[in-house]
Amino acid sequence: MDRLAKRIADKRVLRLIRRYLQVGILAHGVHSQRVEGTPQGGPLSPLLANVLLDEVDRELERRGHRFVRYADDCNVYVKSPKAGERVLQALRECYARLALKVNESKTAVAEVWGRKFLGYCFWAYQDEAKRAVATPALDKLRERIRQLTRRTRGRSLEQIAEDLRGYAPGWKAYFRLAQTPKVLRELDEWLRHRLRAVQLKQWRRGRTILRELRKLGASVDLAARIAGNARRWWRNSRMGLNMLMPIAYFDRLGVPRFS
Repeated sequence: MDRLAKRIADKRVLRLIRRYLQVGILAHGVHSQRVEGTPQGGPLSPLLANVLLDEVDRELERRGHRFVRYADDCNVYVKSPKAGERVLQALRECYARLALKVNESKTAVAEVWGRKFLGYCFWAYQDEAKRAVATPALDKLRERIRQLTRRTRGRSLEQIAEDLRGYAPGWKAYFRLAQTPKVLRELDEWLRHRLRAVQLKQWRRGRTILRELRKLGASVDLAARIAGNARRWWRNSRMGLNMLMPIAYFDRLGVPRFS
């Protein structure tokens, strides 16, 4: 608040921000007092972080470092591990003057390749640095898709497609800067594979599978071969079912694409 008062003359704005910081926390119906920090996820928190950490930015600029920061997440790029250790120690001291601590469990001096920042990471291609979705973000996406496409949920493909449309477009928009088309294509293929397995599980019995595949245009031999392994959902969804339920089939259902 002291730093804000040096920049903001309107006392009403300062009072409003102070009340915002002092408001309590409501968790599971229980109210508790707030003694430090800002509300996580609040719209004002990143702005206040910028105000407070402006001093850190100025110090990095004064030293001629290249860096990127969003709220309290920061990467500083230097030429050697020794320089990295030196800069990290300087940052610890700078943060300490602001009554802040470096999160040591998330902080490291390491090569840029593979380190994540806001869900992204870098990979090298010839003489260029390319952007990719970081592995933890991909793992989180796959886990979410597994939940939405679980074969025991009892939801039709149309309902699953609707659930996916509520999640996938936002993820795709956030990671639109990724330069890994192959990874995104593989995600699409994996998703469609899961959906084919879901459909086979819902048809369940060989007789039903045979009938439904014939409706999709399968030959008698192909339909019988798939129906003959009715319980092998995952393996069956890789075989001739790819031809009977191609990309266009899922496009008509409204299944979103990642690539």
